[in-house]
Amino acid sequence: MKGVLDICLVFLMLHTPGVLSLSTHVAVIYPQDPVLRMGSTLTASCWVHPDLGIHASSLFWTLNGQPLPGSMYRVLSPTNLSVTLAGLNASRQTSGDNLVCHNHKGHILAGSCLYVGMPPEKPVNMTCWSRNTKDLTCSWAPGGKGETNISTQYTLKYKLRWYGKEKECEDYTHTQPYSCSITRDLHLFTPYEIWVEASNQLGRAASDVITLDILDVVTTDPPSGVSVSRVGQLEDQLSVRWEAPPALKDFLFQAKYQIRYRLEDSQDWKVMDDVGNQTSCRLAGLRPGTVYFVQVRCNPVGIYGSRKAGIWSEWSHPTAASTPHSERLMSGSCDSKSSGDSNSTLRRELKQFFGWVRKHAYGCSSMSMKLYDQWRVLMQKSHKTRNQVLQGDKS
Repeated sequence: MKGVLDICLVFLMLHTPGVLSLSTHVAVIYPQDPVLRMGSTLTASCWVHPDLGIHASSLFWTLNGQPLPGSMYRVLSPTNLSVTLAGLNASRQTSGDNLVCHNHKGHILAGSCLYVGMPPEKPVNMTCWSRNTKDLTCSWAPGGKGETNISTQYTLKYKLRWYGKEKECEDYTHTQPYSCSITRDLHLFTPYEIWVEASNQLGRAASDVITLDILDVVTTDPPSGVSVSRVGQLEDQLSVRWEAPPALKDFLFQAKYQIRYRLEDSQDWKVMDDVGNQTSCRLAGLRPGTVYFVQVRCNPVGIYGSRKAGIWSEWSHPTAASTPHSERLMSGSCDSKSSGDSNSTLRRELKQFFGWVRKHAYGCSSMSMKLYDQWRVLMQKSHKTRNQVLQGDKS
């Protein structure tokens, strides 16, 4: 807080014309730099040195550069003018509001910084995670409306549950606000007790204590080497492959993966939850001749026998690929009526089979994909034969 007070006083001295040096003690304001609750009332007094020959009735006050009305003043003596501020609003900035006493020419005689806010409420929504078991990062949110309007310090504290000494987190350089990373002397297989304390000059509050084991909150880097490729000439499928996160290659765990994909011109992602622990998957039921963006993420489940689900990693960088164009769309037929009649049964059968595939073969089941591939190859061969017959009849 001292640094903030210094900033306020330096501002008063350097940024206002006609300032008289504070070292001459021409005047003083009391109380100096008070910290007050919102809604409270403050009476401040400006004492002027008798040698100046200035009568208190000639003085006036400003707050943040705006003159205060004379109805708020009271002449207590020839050298003392007070002002009463009722129902104080929150400070506009954490460096304080500037209350200044001026002489009749507008010169600054003395200044004080007002810090008006509220004591902190207990921090909430604390969440912790460990990236590859190498650190432990926790984030939280301020309690209540989240703003005390005065300088408030948050301290993350922790200790081993049964025999540990209380420690304070030191690395607050994380990109997220209200977060801290513990990077040294981490212990696996031992629960931690973790909490956050908030404090300012009006009070203090502590969050609820959470207990966790680092192995239960592990997340990892996204899967690497993600590739997306066509499946032969099957116009409605793409093959996705990836590699497990290298940082966890020496750990005993069961990885779980998710895939999401979207059309090139859409922001709506479709998520596949049932990929399991394999590192490849087939996307089916896609639009022919269409560009898709694909991402993969990992959840390291059961590290060293932990019974709790891990935390999903970030999604991998998007990888793009396109499905082949449909031969039915490219070849066409001159006789639209005969083409429509001959293909109506095929379209109906395909629609029925697609419905069955979506219901029973959704995901990455190798058996269902083989059956689906056989059906698609058969349909394509049948369609080519039908087109050749139709074109032969026209010739």
